[in-house]
Amino acid sequence: MRPIPLPEIDSSMIELVGGKAAGLGEMIRAGERVPAGFCLTAGSGPLPEEELLRAYRGLGGGPVAVRSSATAEDLPEASFAGQQDTYLDVEGPGPLLDAVRRCLDSLNTERAVAYRARAGIGEAAMAVVVQRMIDSVAAGVMFTADPIAGCRTRMVVDAVPGPGTGVVDGTAVPDHYVIGHRTPPPAAPGGCLSGGRLAELRDAGLRLQRHFGSPQDVEWAFDADGTLWLLQSRPITTLFPAPPDTGDTRLYLELGHLQGMLRPITPMGLSMIKLGAGMWFTGAGARVDPRDPLPRLITIGGRLYFDLTDFVRNAYLRRRLRASLEVYGPRMQGAVEFMMGDPRFAPRRGLPFRLGDAARMALRLAPGAVAGLAASLARPDAARARAHRALAEIERRATPPPEPLTSADRLRWVVEESHRAVMSVDMQGLVWPLAAGMLLGAAPSALLGGVATGEELDAVLGGMPYNVTTEMDLALWRVASAARQHRDLFATTPPEELAARYRAGDLPDIGLAEFLARYGVRAAAEVDVGVPRWEDDPAPLFATIANYLRLEDPELAPDRRFARAAAGAEQMIGTLARRARRARPVRGRLATFCMRRARKLTGLRELAKFAWLPALRAARHQLLAIGADLAARGLLERGGDIMFLDLSEVRAAVHRGADQRDLAAARRAEYERELRRVIVPGALLSDGTDVEALAPREPAEEGVLRGMAGAAGRATGRARVIHDPAGAHIEPGEILVAPTTDPGWTPLFMTTAGLVTETGSPVAHGPTVAREYGIPAVICVRDATREIETGRLITIDGGAGTVRLEPGDPPP
Repeated sequence: MRPIPLPEIDSSMIELVGGKAAGLGEMIRAGERVPAGFCLTAGSGPLPEEELLRAYRGLGGGPVAVRSSATAEDLPEASFAGQQDTYLDVEGPGPLLDAVRRCLDSLNTERAVAYRARAGIGEAAMAVVVQRMIDSVAAGVMFTADPIAGCRTRMVVDAVPGPGTGVVDGTAVPDHYVIGHRTPPPAAPGGCLSGGRLAELRDAGLRLQRHFGSPQDVEWAFDADGTLWLLQSRPITTLFPAPPDTGDTRLYLELGHLQGMLRPITPMGLSMIKLGAGMWFTGAGARVDPRDPLPRLITIGGRLYFDLTDFVRNAYLRRRLRASLEVYGPRMQGAVEFMMGDPRFAPRRGLPFRLGDAARMALRLAPGAVAGLAASLARPDAARARAHRALAEIERRATPPPEPLTSADRLRWVVEESHRAVMSVDMQGLVWPLAAGMLLGAAPSALLGGVATGEELDAVLGGMPYNVTTEMDLALWRVASAARQHRDLFATTPPEELAARYRAGDLPDIGLAEFLARYGVRAAAEVDVGVPRWEDDPAPLFATIANYLRLEDPELAPDRRFARAAAGAEQMIGTLARRARRARPVRGRLATFCMRRARKLTGLRELAKFAWLPALRAARHQLLAIGADLAARGLLERGGDIMFLDLSEVRAAVHRGADQRDLAAARRAEYERELRRVIVPGALLSDGTDVEALAPREPAEEGVLRGMAGAAGRATGRARVIHDPAGAHIEPGEILVAPTTDPGWTPLFMTTAGLVTETGSPVAHGPTVAREYGIPAVICVRDATREIETGRLITIDGGAGTVRLEPGDPPP
């Protein structure tokens, strides 16, 4: 530990001086005005009192600020704002030594340790910054990007007269200013900052943002002479990453939540999605760029977004967007409609696609569609059998060639053959029975308007047979039933330990091997080839089995709940058939036909995604084998890092020996940071603005959170907030509150009393399976996982789309 003057510090010294001191040193090197000071370096030795006091006297004595500068502080991914101590107006040797000691001790306070754990940061060390105090007449905080809306083209300044501590600690009501990056600052009558001072702050903020290469959180002060002093600059860590700069204002819609996937996708996952899409569009007659078959599909913050701009700007298509966006829920629908009123998205000439491509695709698809749909409606049992034969053919053709294979052989098979069968135009004939089932499932609501309620129509879809995801969940219930004779073992042993013992062959046979043979290809976020499958890591299954073993009431057993839902559906079809025939004889008969046919086909809707999984599994195995070879050749650090490359980068490594270690490691680190992000904007502008932050909200009823109807019914129970299904614990009768759900989550549905999600669509996996189990579900509840605490008593109404927070506090 030793004092170093701030002008001698730069960003390369962060492990010695910490993030705050490194930032101050960089500001000084960039020519900014920073109060004089020094940094006591991090280290574990005794406090060098004499050197510290000598450096203090070198500042001229007087009042100083003593501030923490931990090595994990003021980083791009973690600010540590307020987590460690700062002491102001410290004067004299004794108080200085005491403040420095307390600042050093604050590294290991309970709140700082908890913050590091949440941020995924391990060990850290503490340095201490000592600076001359500024006798300020106005001070505060400036964000060079809007920290709420995310907009990168405007700044936000909060200012108070005197020192700025009231802004930082939240004890004062500041003057609030919003400043455009390229527009004159607003006049500020009655505020503590003039237009000239706002302009000076704006210019300083832009300089700092350019110097550090990212939006900054800046503390500043004006002294009595009107001089601007910069007290701190650190990255704004809460901003969602900005979209790529295209030079044009564009609107992006997040797609992952439709598949129940808000976690980031690996680069290889995106690459394989585009590979498969390119095969399908080419087969359907469209012309695609082989380098990027889906240029409108991009990742932002690792999440899948679709560039909707050209559709919004087309006069014909924008009028039809509202109906097509219903599957995204009211929040996204409202956000896109709000942007239609923005002059930047006014209609323009031109279509977002080639008419020739659309015509060729229609001509190629129409004959098969007509024949396939007609055959499915006429003979649903035969159509269902045809769909399962198609699934078997896809699985057969997803088998790689026999060993031995070189890495070049493996890569060629992945690119040219792994997806050929599953991405055929009609998926080997599987598509039309599925499409017929979805049409049949939706038709009664159109035919029975004014005759049947939404809740009654939802009941018709309950206990739907032939759904591969429901069959999977019931199969896992049977595995759990077999585990009851070993209840203590499976209910009390940690899932990770059970998984290790299973792989070692050291567990009783409960039928898990047979389950994995059929469903081991599944997982949460399973559309990403980079994600391990249950066959790779069965720990989530053991956690779910433990949940099932807590179920004591036989009437709540999933198989009985499913059977009751099926019986209720049949009874409701009879009721609606009688009522509809009296009110509307022709429509009533047609609706009854659709409802009964739907029971034979609509459950197939999950089969298309399930059919994709064998191709992803086979491709994953081959890619991991390539990764192991590249790691052995020193081109990757470890075999699994191949999932953080795309196919072209793997090709460069395999064929040209390109060293991809640094690229893969950087992407892995970014991916792991993004895994910790809990808020993902549903709609983004190209300047980073979260569109929902701009769109007006409906007035909220006290104690009620509004969302969208997902599955009819009502339930009251304690909330269980879960962000990841892996290892999740949920008690029977609790209501699951989650960011989103996909088939990897659905085993949890079998013991829950209801479902609340922040995103989703009525036709997505989660609500569909909830309806089949007769579980009420409310989807698209903004910030549900933050507004609702685990243990809070809530009442959900899946028909009205509401969540009521019942009086009382959650248990500790």
